[in-house]
Amino acid sequence: MNIVIFGPPGAGKGTQADFLVSEFKLLKVSTGDLLRKEIEKESDLGLEIKDIIDKGQLASDNIINSLIEKLISNNEYANKLIFDGYPRNLSQAKNLDLLTKKYNQKISCVLNLSVDKETIIKRISGRQICTNCGLIFNRYFKPTSNINHTCDPKFLIIRSDDNQNTIINRYETYLKETLPILNFYRKQNLLHQINGMKKIDQIYEEIQGIITSLEA
Repeated sequence: MNIVIFGPPGAGKGTQADFLVSEFKLLKVSTGDLLRKEIEKESDLGLEIKDIIDKGQLASDNIINSLIEKLISNNEYANKLIFDGYPRNLSQAKNLDLLTKKYNQKISCVLNLSVDKETIIKRISGRQICTNCGLIFNRYFKPTSNINHTCDPKFLIIRSDDNQNTIINRYETYLKETLPILNFYRKQNLLHQINGMKKIDQIYEEIQGIITSLEA
């Protein structure tokens, strides 16, 4: 199966994607990872990508689509992909549709984790990272204590981009860019809305149910 998972920043889509990768032996497709790997290869395309990124620009749809086609055309990964962070716009969604048909594959389902703006703000702005041990906490949902964290509190930091204005901008940009894609998949009866406000295990249980029904 091939799965597409959507969700605003802080929705937990990466966590759910990792669960799916583990249980169903899928390959998680992240465009950021694909770009970095191509740069590491020092291929002609990789050098072009590096030049673009070094200038602070974003890789074009053509470049992203080219990397996605390389992956989909590889028989080793046929119908074993979960797309996290792609497609990012309607053009990319239509391209993915064309590529899966070209290589005799299909998108089995599209999962959208719905989380309201207030929760997203708390999830991201409340995030604290320990620079000593690497553990991640949240002031609202998982605060530190003497039981779960033994490092000195001075090691706890909040990332500079985890501020409310940045979070709201990212959230609203996501909604604006993603809505046309969700409508595109809704018309194909592929879209499944998931309540991303539930606990992590409850969300995954709901996703498991959807996938099990597809396999039946």
